Amino acid sequence: MAKRDYYEVLGLSRNASEQDIKKAFRRLAMKHHPDRNPDDSEAISKFKEAKEAHDVLTDARKRSAYDQFGHAGVGGAQGGFGGGGPGDFGGGSFSDIFGEVFGDIFGGGRAPGGGRRVHRGSDLRYDLSLTLEEAVSGKDVKIRIPTAVECHHCGGSGAKPGTQPKTCPTCQGLGQVRMQQGFFSVQQTCPQCRGSGSIIEDACHHCRGSGRLREEKTLSVKVPAGVDNGDRIRLAGEGEIGDKGGPPGDLYVQIQVQEHPIFTRDDNNLYCEVPISFTTAALGGEFQVPTLDGKVMLKVPHGTQSGKMFRMRSKGIKPVRGGPVGDLICRVMVETPINLTERQKELLQELDESFTAGGDRHSPHSTSWLDRAKSFFEKMGL
Repeated sequence: MAKRDYYEVLGLSRNASEQDIKKAFRRLAMKHHPDRNPDDSEAISKFKEAKEAHDVLTDARKRSAYDQFGHAGVGGAQGGFGGGGPGDFGGGSFSDIFGEVFGDIFGGGRAPGGGRRVHRGSDLRYDLSLTLEEAVSGKDVKIRIPTAVECHHCGGSGAKPGTQPKTCPTCQGLGQVRMQQGFFSVQQTCPQCRGSGSIIEDACHHCRGSGRLREEKTLSVKVPAGVDNGDRIRLAGEGEIGDKGGPPGDLYVQIQVQEHPIFTRDDNNLYCEVPISFTTAALGGEFQVPTLDGKVMLKVPHGTQSGKMFRMRSKGIKPVRGGPVGDLICRVMVETPINLTERQKELLQELDESFTAGGDRHSPHSTSWLDRAKSFFEKMGL
């Protein structure tokens, strides 16, 4: 009988990832394994078929040959599936299959090829404080960060120079021990070596057996123009070193923009409050206001009210990811005179009397508000 296509056996397309292949085999293994179906020859056959497909398609070399030449390209792939009893298919019992294929569910276990799993190093975070001007224009910054590096004296082994760690006798170097719990075999971290797979009898006195030393290193960080508070810059591979030869983690530089004495940022726009005198608000005027590029003239028309917004196009911030430059929005605040002299008070009183004589020509908003308030009081019977 002709063999079925391996991808068809697992119910996958030919571009399936290795993770997809493992997931599909897990599902079929749990369903058809002989330990769960001891008297079902069809289930036994399906398990053998799925195991063969899994072993070929998770091996990069065999999968490449199979994709090119089909079953003829992997003629020896099925050699390990003959003979044996119901619990000995593919060279192992259900508990062996469970430990190899499902071990990552419980953490630890063996890496492909029977070696110890390596662990990626931890990611690090560095808070970088910038002024608004630096965040807007960008800059190159050198930072010093504390980090763990491989011990130069023991080469990261943790053992005294000239000695080597010994294989843990409890787990035989796997870092895991297997506990039988009813039908399932569950892997747990070895209590003697704590998952390392080895025991150090004579520790390196420099790193005290950890295989790591704490050091500081200097890194250059290119801050792009336009970054904002909370943005992160990722420096790949600049985090903590990995365990047991694992890859290092990453360093994330977190941007913190300092408060500015004049400007407030909102996305790509800048806001600022501009105090103007009572006279300028009434008569109008023109004066200089600061921007991040220099000075510009702001023209205030006569009769300007406090809180009026004036927008200056393209005087804001260019976004870090591209796009139009933001605006500068100036909010004018009319400043009430204080510390008046007696003569100034007299002049203001005279001015107010002249305003009152002019009726609502000089203060239309106030007159309109008073009329609405009067109507409200009458309605409420007040």
